[in-house]
Amino acid sequence: MKFFVDTADINEIEELAQTGLLDGVTTNPSLIMKSGGDFIETITKICSIVPGDVSAEVVATDFEGMMEEANKLKQIAQNVVIKLPLTWDGLRACKSLTDEGVKVNVTLCFSANQAILAAKAGATYISPFVGRLDDIGQDGLDLISDICQIYHNYPDFETQVLVASIRHPIHLLDSAKMGAHVATLPPKVIKQLFNHPLTDKGLATFLADWEKTKQSIV
Repeated sequence: MKFFVDTADINEIEELAQTGLLDGVTTNPSLIMKSGGDFIETITKICSIVPGDVSAEVVATDFEGMMEEANKLKQIAQNVVIKLPLTWDGLRACKSLTDEGVKVNVTLCFSANQAILAAKAGATYISPFVGRLDDIGQDGLDLISDICQIYHNYPDFETQVLVASIRHPIHLLDSAKMGAHVATLPPKVIKQLFNHPLTDKGLATFLADWEKTKQSIV
């Protein structure tokens, strides 16, 4: 499973990139606003830090506007992925960009039917939002299970399931069990994956025993 980080914070991305765990980055207008940086400059900087795919989202809602913005964004770097909303015009733009050889991330997916449409439009990634479905009383992981099963049934679908709106490590774990290709996680959740009380306890024991030996490695 690939790990993307869902942020536009340059410092967080640089810190995570140093671990070797990061395969890509997803951004959106809200994350760009939160970072306080210029949109184009921020995407350019992220692409220079992370060699993997970096999703940059259009803000136009009509086909012509989406294509114009996509043409601007794809010039930033070779690893830019154009992020489009799952709308009629969004899927039309997805088809056009895919035909040009441009990678596309179709976002704001909330049903398996929508995921089928995105795959037929040639999307590189489909981004189902598990956390937002949980927020309205549905089980977001059920959607991941459905999409993974459907895509598995049709090998001609090359679209990768990119699990988005992840709120906690269980979302990641269950998505991985279902066969999702990618998870995009907030930095906080990535760091939570390291935590286990037995790891902390074991390390404390080892260090205490080492201290008793009165030795030094260097």
